[in-house]
Amino acid sequence: MKTWLTAEITTSAFHARAQRFYYGWLRLRANRLAFAGFCILVGLCVVAILAPLLAPEGSNEQSLALRLRPPSREHWFGTDELGRDIFARIVWGARITIRISCLVAVIAAPIGLAVGTAAGYFGGWVDTVLMRLNDIFLSFPGLILALGFVAALGPGIGNAVIAIALTAWPPIARLARAETLTIRASDYIAAVRIQGAGPLRIILRHIVPMCVPSVVVRITLNMAGIILTAAGLGFLGLGAQPPTPEWGAMLSTGRQNMLGAWWLAAVPGLAILLTSLAFNLFGDGLRDVLDPRSE
Repeated sequence: MKTWLTAEITTSAFHARAQRFYYGWLRLRANRLAFAGFCILVGLCVVAILAPLLAPEGSNEQSLALRLRPPSREHWFGTDELGRDIFARIVWGARITIRISCLVAVIAAPIGLAVGTAAGYFGGWVDTVLMRLNDIFLSFPGLILALGFVAALGPGIGNAVIAIALTAWPPIARLARAETLTIRASDYIAAVRIQGAGPLRIILRHIVPMCVPSVVVRITLNMAGIILTAAGLGFLGLGAQPPTPEWGAMLSTGRQNMLGAWWLAAVPGLAILLTSLAFNLFGDGLRDVLDPRSE
């Protein structure tokens, strides 16, 4: 009897989650701009996954006889100063952009959640110390602070990811703290506390899961800034190093031939713009889907 009842509850919970997901998907599709951003991001992921098929010659195949060729049927986005196909470099560069964005999100989101929930739940001197540290990070522009970290760590994609992640967690921490202050004062948390749950269990099992939707929306909206910061570091030569086909580094190389070969700077610039815009549009739609107050 107990096993049957447990299975019935589990099945009901699964159907409830599936129903919420389905209604959320319908709301996302109803938002045309958000759905367009979602489709662009899915297309970018597909391009990154299928890079070996779309550009089997790789991103660094050189042919000086084909240098600075304009867009044509053979080379859709033209060639650069070394005769490398711009389309192939954009395709392979999508992998780097997605990798940097995902790694920064994976590092920054847990840090922001931990700092924000601890500050909001414990309050007092813990809140004061953590939030003043948060304010110190927020007082500097993200790109300037990332430049400082990269200058200390050295150029490279790995160090750029660490530097950007160290500048991306403060907004998440501030949001998580605000959510925690609201949740902490609820009757639900008071009932859990009466049952004997300790602070760590309350934070990990009850507060963090309720903060996750807001954090997901926040990190999605921050993706555009993360991409721009990564491109800025690459543009300044502190991110991905040549001959890596990173869009910011390609943009830096293309500006040297901007008048005679406009496509060298225009194509990676448009790729950065389109990806950033897609994340912003999708983030706005995701906020409407995950925010219960929007219903």
